[in-house]
Amino acid sequence: MVTMTDTALTHARAAAERVVDPEMPMLTLADLGVLRGVDTTDDGTVVVTLTPTYSGCPALDEMRHDLRRALHDAGHERVEVRTTFSPPWSTDWISDEGRRKLAEAGVAPPDRIGPREVGGPVPLTLAPPSRLVRCPRCGAPETEETSRFGPTACTALRRCRSCAEPFEHVKEI
Repeated sequence: MVTMTDTALTHARAAAERVVDPEMPMLTLADLGVLRGVDTTDDGTVVVTLTPTYSGCPALDEMRHDLRRALHDAGHERVEVRTTFSPPWSTDWISDEGRRKLAEAGVAPPDRIGPREVGGPVPLTLAPPSRLVRCPRCGAPETEETSRFGPTACTALRRCRSCAEPFEHVKEI
């Protein structure tokens, strides 16, 4: 029976935590909160668990590929990437560092929505949000939504009424 040392597991976790999100490359999968765990089996296989932002995430295959490649490059021969949808991903899982990186890249980070009931469907609201979203470029609160859906399903498009710059906003989920 082969077991991985704590140092090797720490090394594997660090390699997985450096993998960037294919749709928002300013964030790592860890920043985004989709990297749920890195562990090992008795035979030394590195097992990475992901919770995608939603069940139809088109970047999921790319995330799996990038994780396998990063771990192989870090010297881990056996890698398994698992997907779990329970509990469902929430924008609350985006780290403080991730929120900072989003804002620096000109993407308005989501507000925190707090705890929600575990189990059952995740509510989806198609109506525009009533709250104000600050411009990540100039900080003005006077922004307007131009499209409820942006380049990714998790984002909306907005425009600042003060500086007139368009920007993305990560929707609260």
